[in-house]
Amino acid sequence: MKKSTIEIAKKYMAHRDFVSAITVLESRADNYEESGTFFKLLGVAYLYLGDTGKAISNFDKARMYTMRDVDLLLGQAAIFLRRGFTDRAIQYYLEVLELAPENKIAKNALEFIRFHGDYETICQWVDTNKIEQFYPSLGKNPKITLGITLGAILGLVFGVFIVDYFVSKPTLVSERADLTALALTQDEKEFPQEQSFSSQSVRYNLSDDEINNSYNKANKLFHAHNDNAAQLEINRILNSNAIPSIKAKAFELASYLQKPTFDSLKENYEVEDVLKDPYLYLDCYVDWKGRMSNVQKFEKNLSFNLFVGYEDLKNVRGDVEVRLDFVPQPELDSANPVRILGKVCIEDDKIYLKGTSIYQNVQ
Repeated sequence: MKKSTIEIAKKYMAHRDFVSAITVLESRADNYEESGTFFKLLGVAYLYLGDTGKAISNFDKARMYTMRDVDLLLGQAAIFLRRGFTDRAIQYYLEVLELAPENKIAKNALEFIRFHGDYETICQWVDTNKIEQFYPSLGKNPKITLGITLGAILGLVFGVFIVDYFVSKPTLVSERADLTALALTQDEKEFPQEQSFSSQSVRYNLSDDEINNSYNKANKLFHAHNDNAAQLEINRILNSNAIPSIKAKAFELASYLQKPTFDSLKENYEVEDVLKDPYLYLDCYVDWKGRMSNVQKFEKNLSFNLFVGYEDLKNVRGDVEVRLDFVPQPELDSANPVRILGKVCIEDDKIYLKGTSIYQNVQ
């Protein structure tokens, strides 16, 4: 059964993945406009990230709907404690103990304030993140718990052979980069679609399998040094009905991609396909030949129209603007064919190529 946004965010926070939790929550803010639990959870996530301004804002919103919530009070107490306002913090901790007399966080915080509550010590605890022990509890980190459990089990069996058999190895590690942190969680694999999107509001309405397959393919292509094809799969996800956390991971994966050369480009795309669906090819690189027209030179750049496929004066397959910001500017002869390596860009829903390499036989 599909989990709610609150449940998914709590799971992310249990794994200490606060960025994903915030992304998921904020993507569904319209559905939780009057939910104290929603704003409390968002405030706690921002608190752990160290963004106290947004934490305060969300805690204030939460108090409009619920004032006697232990975690909300602990969160607000932590804000005052971080700032050295111990008198205000004490008031909140005492209120927590009224609601939950055995609450260890409140008891320990009051003990800390009593014996070590000077401003300098508080600053040191904030700086070293020791202050987090007084934040609302996130429970045990499942990753740590699982690691301890597996370690205990493996220690009882046949040693190195069994350890090698049972311990899963990261599947997203290669000589290029360790992308284990970008692996999809189980929840993301099971529920990859953002249900609030309509088929008309996205360019690619993908099924669960299509989203998962496209994301996995992008990772495999990256590790195979085929960045151009990986960018295409990333674009498919970014323009689809995938949930925000998957899009965020796809966007981060794109930051690892490298600019190709004429020789290293593995996947080239036809001009007809790019013109038909430009957003699928955005930021991909193409190697096109043709002839120049309407050459315009400026102080630091030049532009021209490339008649793709017209190098033999027989067939124009596409007319695309090319922009070059090379310094110094290359000397080009519009009477001769030219070969361009460029990145597909979009401006006002119209594509142009940002040239990265150019070749022209002057003979």
